[in-house]
Amino acid sequence: MKRTQLKNVGFGSTRFAITFVSILAFSIYAFGQPSSKAPDTYLFNDSHFHLTNYIQKGTDIHKYLEIMGDKVGRSTLFGIPLQQTWSYENSGDFAPTYYLQTDAPLYYYSFTDAFIATTYLKLRPEERQRLDPMITGFNPADMYAADHIRRVLETFPGVFSGIGEFSIHKEFVSSKVAGDTASLTDPALDRILDFAGEVGLVVILHNDIDMPFAKTGTEPVFLKQMKELLRRHPKTTIIWAHLGLGRVVRPGGEASPEVGERSRPFQNIVNSILGDPVYSHVYFDISWDEVAKYAVASPDAIKSSSEMLNKFPDRFLFGTDNVAPQDQATQMRVYDMWLPVWRQLTPEASRKVRLGNYERLFDEARRKVRSWEQKNVVRQ
Repeated sequence: MKRTQLKNVGFGSTRFAITFVSILAFSIYAFGQPSSKAPDTYLFNDSHFHLTNYIQKGTDIHKYLEIMGDKVGRSTLFGIPLQQTWSYENSGDFAPTYYLQTDAPLYYYSFTDAFIATTYLKLRPEERQRLDPMITGFNPADMYAADHIRRVLETFPGVFSGIGEFSIHKEFVSSKVAGDTASLTDPALDRILDFAGEVGLVVILHNDIDMPFAKTGTEPVFLKQMKELLRRHPKTTIIWAHLGLGRVVRPGGEASPEVGERSRPFQNIVNSILGDPVYSHVYFDISWDEVAKYAVASPDAIKSSSEMLNKFPDRFLFGTDNVAPQDQATQMRVYDMWLPVWRQLTPEASRKVRLGNYERLFDEARRKVRSWEQKNVVRQ
């Protein structure tokens, strides 16, 4: 398929961009530069965190910093790009807050980016240092999606470090999204990833590696397309969310609920990607309690998971995938689920997965994105 190249994506300066451009220089020098490494007193940096839920409700940003406390050093910050429709004909007086609670469709909610940016800008500069906002409010099946990302950067310079989490193939979600279905072969997605690579934005991409309830022993249906997509964008830092797994997209297929002997082929897939220099720009996050349950389901699962992280310690990031938590205990739950694996990692591998890889990738993203903004955001 011939890809459409990203050319002349942009609209010039908006009034809002001119208003905000006065903070750009300050943001670059006062709080946009890479922060110092998180001290080992922090348990982890959170590479995957949703401040708001499927009806755009969430945790107050100041409350979230309190929840982070002395446990979480730094955190990504994004909403959810999809809004759940409240269809009275479908659920009556019951107002759904999650996509599994109704048959009504989901639609893309672009205001989430403005909400995240303005919420972030309410914080003091030293508080902003701990957070890395991400752009999510775009439709990956829309050829104009890259233009949206650029417009957000122009409007809120000095704020964003990446894009995502956004989804292509996702169990129970993809079929509910109104409009065209997202695809790994869509040139709209190539356009997005081209632009992210040009700017230096980190990409967090959700794409299930397989169909739900796949048969054991069959090649994951989306693996070939995903690998081809990754190969097409060697200059873009891409984090494949959740190892490509889900509630029913299991590492061992239909017959295996755990990461164990029966799921060794899945481990081989991950290892083959990480062991190939063609994919040196690709990382995996191990966020979500649904992923953690596979990793610690049995002694063999724990052994297999720890072997994988010890073998490629530079290529994994821990994240919670928490959505609008209300207390620190909730924020810590996924981390605690991984404790049996943490205990089997080398000290070096443990620190890289929990803290160091986040610092390395997002510090570099901050530097590159701020540099791009200096060159491309038109000033009055």
